[in-house]
Parts: sequence; C-alpha cells; structure tokens
Amino acid sequence: MSTAATSHYKSNLRDLYFNLFEVLDINNTTLGKGLFESLDEETVRGFLDGLEEFAQRELAPSWAEGDRVDLKFAEDGTVTLPPGLARSVRSFFDGGWHMLEVPEELGGVGAPPTVCWAGFELTVGSNPPVAFYALSAVIAKVIARVGTPEQRELFVGPMLEKGWGATMVLTEPDAGSDVGVGRTKARQIEGDLYEIEGVKRFITNGDFDAVDNIIHLVLARPEGAGPGTKGLSMFIVPKFWVNEDGSLGERNGAFCTNIEHKMGLKGSSTCEMTFGEKIPCRGYLVGGVHNGIRQMFHVIENARMAVGCKSMATLSTAYLNSLEYAKIRVQGADLKNATDKTAPRVTIINHPDVRRMLMLQKSFAEGMRALCLYTASIQDEVELLGGHGDKAAKELDRLNDLLLPLVKGYCSHRSYELLATSLQVFGGSGYCQDYPIEQYIRDQKIDTLYEGTTHIQALDLFFRKVARDQGATLRGLMGRIQGTVADLEANGPAELEVEKLALMRALGDVQGIYGAMMSRLGESIYHVGVQANRILFATAEIVIGWLLIRQGVVARKALTALEEANSTDTKELDFYRGKLAAVRFYCREVLPGLTLARKQVEAGTLELMEVDESAF
Repeated sequence: MSTAATSHYKSNLRDLYFNLFEVLDINNTTLGKGLFESLDEETVRGFLDGLEEFAQRELAPSWAEGDRVDLKFAEDGTVTLPPGLARSVRSFFDGGWHMLEVPEELGGVGAPPTVCWAGFELTVGSNPPVAFYALSAVIAKVIARVGTPEQRELFVGPMLEKGWGATMVLTEPDAGSDVGVGRTKARQIEGDLYEIEGVKRFITNGDFDAVDNIIHLVLARPEGAGPGTKGLSMFIVPKFWVNEDGSLGERNGAFCTNIEHKMGLKGSSTCEMTFGEKIPCRGYLVGGVHNGIRQMFHVIENARMAVGCKSMATLSTAYLNSLEYAKIRVQGADLKNATDKTAPRVTIINHPDVRRMLMLQKSFAEGMRALCLYTASIQDEVELLGGHGDKAAKELDRLNDLLLPLVKGYCSHRSYELLATSLQVFGGSGYCQDYPIEQYIRDQKIDTLYEGTTHIQALDLFFRKVARDQGATLRGLMGRIQGTVADLEANGPAELEVEKLALMRALGDVQGIYGAMMSRLGESIYHVGVQANRILFATAEIVIGWLLIRQGVVARKALTALEEANSTDTKELDFYRGKLAAVRFYCREVLPGLTLARKQVEAGTLELMEVDESAF
C-alpha cells in the first residue's frame, strides 16, 4: 500500500467554516436557539476540528485497505472486514462520533443539520465505507420517531450506546428502482410481531463483523395487502434477537447469502439478504401501523442527501490532491516558450489547460459544498419550526424536498465527470494506484446509481417537486435568486457586475426551460423523459451559481477589510481571492451553458422515440 494511498484525504475545513459561519451565519440563525440552545460556535468548531483530526488519523489510513483486501464471506453468512477497516469502524463508534446528529434527549450532541452534514463530509470524504457502516444513528432516530414506545425502549438505546450496525432493506432481485413490485412477505404472528420471508439484493452493509448486532429496517408486504408501494409495511428485523433487558438472544433468520463483487466501494459489504430460509425470521411492524413507504422515506431522504454529500466530498479531496500534484510536477516549458528547446521546464500549474481543469474542479467542489450546506440550512430552519411535517415548516419542507434531487442527482452525476478531470491533471500517474484518484472514481460511480439514478432524481424533481404544487416551490426558490440580483443592483459590489448579469440571464433561461416543458407536457409525457436530465442539471447549475455569487459578496467584503487593514495574513487573503476567482470562472464558463440548454429544450422533438429498436 503506497504512502499516497494511506494519506489520501485532504479536507477543506476553512471552506466548511466559511459556509457555516460567514455565509450561512449559523451562529446567529441557528446556534443557541430552540433545539440547539446548548451549542455555540466555539463548541461546533471544537467538534469539527476534532472530527477532522480523527478522520485523518483513524479513518483515512484504512481507506485503501478496504479496496485492496477482500471482504471474507463465510457459509454462516458472516462478513469479515479487513482488519484496519474494522478498527476504523469500531473506533468511530467508540469515540462517540455517531452521536453528533443524535438529539440530546437520546443522549447525543443534538447538532443542527448544517453541522451534522459538515461532519459527515469529513467522515465520508476520508473513508466512505465507515460513514455507511455508521448508519445506526439515522435508523435509531427513525425508530425513536415512528416506533412504538416498546420498540423505542428495546432498540434505540442499545443501538446508540453499543454502536450497533443498521441497514435499510428495500431492493429485491426483480424490484430495483420499482420498489412497489417487491415480493418479500410478512405473516402476522401476534400483535406487531411478524414472520418475514423473501430475498433482498444490493443491501449496503447487510452483514459485517465490526459490531455485535445489526438492525435491519425491512420493507415487506403483509398477507392480504394491496399491490404497489402502498401495500408495503416496514419492519424492525434484528440480526440477533434483543431481550427485554437489552442483552442479545438467539440468532434471527436474517442472513447474508452472498456479497457482490463490485467496481468500487469494495470495503462496504453489499449483500444479498435472505429472510426466513434457514430459520424463521421475525420482525416488528414499525409503530404498529402499515405505513411502510412513508416511514422508510425518513431513511431514503437522508440517504439521498448522504450520497450527494459523498460525491461532493470525494470531488473536493480529488481536487486538492490534483492541485498539490500540479504545484510540484515539472513537465514542459511555459507555453509562450514552447518552441525554445532550451527554455526552463515549469510546474504544470503554469500551463493554461491545467489551470482551467483546476479551477473547474475548485468552482464545482466549492459550489456543491455550498449547495449541500444551503440545503442543510433549510433543514435547520425546519427543525427550529417544529420538525419535518410540522405545519409551520410546510413551505421550507417543500423547498428542502426540491433541493434534494439537486444534491443527490446533480452532485453525483457531475462529480463523476469532474473526477476524470482530476485524473487528467495527474496524467498517466493518475491511472495508477500510486495516487488515490483511480479509486475515487471507482468508489464514487455508484453514487449516480443507488438511492435513485440520475434520471429518477430528474423525474422526481419535475413531477413530484415542481409540477405537483404547480411550480409554487420552484417560483419561491427563483424568487430568492431574484432577490440576490436585486441586492447586487442596489448595493454592488461593482466587481461582481459581470456575475450579476450572468445570473440574470441564467434565471431567464431556467424559467424559459420550465415554461417550454410545461407547454409540451400536454402533447406527450415523453418530452419530460427526453429532457428531464437537462432540466435537473440546469436547475442545479443556476442554484450553485447563485450560491457562489452570494459567497462572492461575502468574500469581497472580507477581502476589502483585510486589504484596508494592510493584513499580512496571506492564507486568508489567498482564500478570499480564490473565492472570487471561482465565482468569476463559474459565471463565465458554466452559466452561459444554460442558454444552450434552453434552446435544446425549446427545440426538442420526440424523434428519438420513433426510432425502431432494430436501428439502435
């Protein structure tokens, strides 16, 4: 294992803090208020500083091992992790890092979503499998929220205190994205106790040996239930039965019967799970009510946000790795001296195309981080207004729902493309395991596929998040963007004039895209099918552009203050100048593409759907 692989992770705490405390200003909007009354900026910085140090010391070193040392699958269904990876998982739980997002009443830190997702970036960026093996906090919160008092007593405390594993179990061999055709059965034994039979596939961390127990949340169809997703119920299915005193009892009939051999993310055990084949499998009906898909969406939405943040975190560390390489790799003469064979060789960061590739990565990595944390800030507001589903938070709930396909669908899709750019900076060296980029690409590709493919996210955005409320939530978001344009017109700064104009034009283009599609929807739904990805990308790109420009305003003010004070803090000066450079690049290189996207949507036809299958 190379040194480059073991020390792969490059965090960006400075940008995390810029988002949290300078742009989103959570110190005044969130910390010290309501649920988050006991937290302040010093506490949050201390926690994130500690997590970053822990991620570098304990998580990053086992990342490559998880890729290069095979998981061991035994006949009894046990999956054994590589030793270093298992230690990382255990140390994460032993250090209590999973308690950051757990409410105070359950013994946790009770941090707001902005802080939790910032912490998640540090974990998932340094070692994605560890971040996923630590799903128990999410599952425990769901059980605490929708389970019966008895279920909360039996599972929530032990899951958190003992660091158990947890999974979400939806997919079946013949029911992938179409969850509603699932055939796993549930037969009532008595009360909320059921017997589960069936086979599930692609279950992340269905079994692993770093924990004493694993709690599965399983979708199954009770006897007599109707078809589709509405007929599905959710069940708590432990690997080992839990006794009333919290001790572990007999083995339950939920077994891993195969593990997938994958392109990447190999340290995360992706399992086929068989229920009720070897021995009976029992599970509790969650909350004692048949409301499975709605209950599971608490986990699904968290997973979609997590996938988008994972992609962003991977792109960020890939960019910083390629930046470091570009500053030390000497190759070729300066382009303006290219014909002079005696000209001195220069580091590749001096070559125009390498600079273009670096700034492309920088602007998107920081823009995607802005998108993820802005979405998290909406979740902060929801929590302060009473939580998800509260009437007072209805509009913000809808905005969060609209932003999730952007976070998951766009960040995962665009990051995969940009990781290839990271590798390109390294040249042939990037194709080798001496550097982490090739593993980043393999580990990240799954993000465009699971928890809803890119196109499923695009359809979800258009039909469930925009069309369902006649565009009201989208108009509200566009109104926020228009508000920034108005502020720029009234208050400057003049340095962002070109960026303001680019945002104004992009706003008109995105509105035109939706207008064109709405007018064509009556002609054929296929128009949406053909154009949905383009609509998703355009929506995400204007939101990212808007958020970057907001950052540019903050950066310009901070930079001016430093310059007027004759500051010699070069790191801070360079940070803010880099922010302005990224905003400028994005607005000149990315936002103009929305004009082309609008023309493509407006000129779109259904000729593709008329091509005979034999012609493909």
